[in-house]
Parts: sequence; C-alpha cells; structure tokens
Amino acid sequence: MPNAKLSGRAAARPARSVDQTETTGRAAARPTRAAHETVKRQRNDPRGPLVFDIRTLGPASARSESLTVRAPADLGAGMVRVPEGSELDLEVQFEDVGDGVLVTALATAPLVGECARCLDEFTSSTEVRFCELFAARPGESGDDGYVLDGDLLDVEPALRDALVLELPLSPLCRPDCAGLCGRCGVKLADAEAGHAHPDDGGVWAVLKDLLGPDQGEEEPGGNGRQD
Repeated sequence: MPNAKLSGRAAARPARSVDQTETTGRAAARPTRAAHETVKRQRNDPRGPLVFDIRTLGPASARSESLTVRAPADLGAGMVRVPEGSELDLEVQFEDVGDGVLVTALATAPLVGECARCLDEFTSSTEVRFCELFAARPGESGDDGYVLDGDLLDVEPALRDALVLELPLSPLCRPDCAGLCGRCGVKLADAEAGHAHPDDGGVWAVLKDLLGPDQGEEEPGGNGRQD
C-alpha cells in the first residue's frame, strides 16, 4: 500500500517548527525604514553652512577659519531677529582638547526688529562671542552640552544660544526714542513741538459728572458729615 508507506514516512519525519522567539529576534535585528530615517535626520548635513569637517584637526592642535555664510531661518528671539539668508560673518577657532573640540567664535550679524516704544521697524547689527566645548561622546558635556557628530561639528546650536542671550528683550530703534503718545497714540518724534492734550480729568471726569460737583466734597473746617 504505497499511500500508507508515504504517510508513515511523512509522520516519521518531524515537521520543522518555526520558533517564535527566533522570528521575533530576526525582525528586531532588521532595522526598519523608520529607524533609518531617524538616524539620517539626526546626523548633520556636511553641506550645511555652519557644519565644519574637523578630520584635519590633529591631537592638541588648533585651526582658525574666517568665512561668510547665509544666516539660517528663525535666528533670533522676540521682537528682533537675523534675517534669513543675510550675510553672517564668522571667525572661528577649533582647538583639540583631548575629550572634544573647544570652539571660540565671533559672529557679526545684521538685525531687523520692531521698536518696543514706537513700534517702527528698524535695522541694526550685533556681535556675538562664545566659547563652547563640543564633547567627543554623548554624556561628557552634560544634558545641555554640545556633542560632535563623528568628524562633523555643527556650530549653529551654540550660535543660536549665544545670540538669544545677547539680543535685548525690548529693542529700541534708537536709545532716545520717545515712543507714542499715551492719549492719542501718535509717534512723539513726528508730533508738533509741545504736543499735549488738555487735562479734562480722564476717566475720573465721567464719575464726577455722574456724582455731581458737590458729591464727596467737604466743607471748610468740617468732616464731610451732615447732622
């Protein structure tokens, strides 16, 4: 009986079972596309204007660079900022200190903002100096420190932090800006000389009209009470 013989062989040969643990391990070992995209986003773009290649920086050596780059977006805080795409002058020194790279930089940048007194737009410029350590490995510079990305060093985060601390919270178009008139809102610099408004009592004049001219007034030598 051929069919019985084949069935016996099939029964004698144990079926290969797939170990669920093994399958799970293989799936975990295979990086997903989302993981690849995350790693790709975390690494610095070597073509970035503020990313520097430090492979030529030898042990205990230093290197200086002077360059002009385009300012990145959203570089500023509050009512004043560096225009995106404007020219940003940088003087940077990189120094190998064993456990990382010490960066000393001077940045000169144009500014545009809104005056906190007269609300007019104005242009200006600022200089920002900073000295920061970029650690070779994560955790060596604290939670808020800067870390090298292999042979790449991105100056932009340190520049942003230094610039935010340097910019004024209430920028002025000029130090002696007179601001706006508190009554009519006209810009005092454009108003006529001696610009003023008659003293009509302001909001208290309304209460005076409602209460009448004699309400609340005391008679001379009296205490304001009537018998």
